[in-house]
Amino acid sequence: MIRKAVLLDTSFFLRFLNDNDPLFKNADGYFRYFIQKEITMMVSTISIAEYCVGGDVHELPLRNLQILPFNLDHSKRTGEFAKIAFEAKKKEKLDVTNRYIIPNDTKLFAQADIEKNIEFYISSDSESFKIYKLIKEKLNPKFQFIDLNVPYNQTFGILDL
Repeated sequence: MIRKAVLLDTSFFLRFLNDNDPLFKNADGYFRYFIQKEITMMVSTISIAEYCVGGDVHELPLRNLQILPFNLDHSKRTGEFAKIAFEAKKKEKLDVTNRYIIPNDTKLFAQADIEKNIEFYISSDSESFKIYKLIKEKLNPKFQFIDLNVPYNQTFGILDL
């Protein structure tokens, strides 16, 4: 039996590892929910690289994470996803701010789509969500995008008692 998994993006860790962040409570709630429900938490080597721009890899909760290296299958799917995003941006059908390049979003989406056990991708990045919606219209990736701005109990339909 394959366990469900979630791919956590860099924005998740930026919120989760800063208890002063407005989204810390949501990130902490998801983290605890995933542990409780035995949903494997995965982190891409791409997100680790992004995190290490301003942080240290040892700050990440690595004992609770499965590290996902970027591989050939991921790169082929990334090409398909990135092509859609770049064409839409060129035709001004995709308006993303603070995005000079799109590849990291599409790389992470490709990993979530290719890996059989990943059912969820979690991020607080609204610009990334715009790219996901565009790709979903064209290729319908198999994973669900979870917006970290929404508490876990609302996402999963659980009463907050």
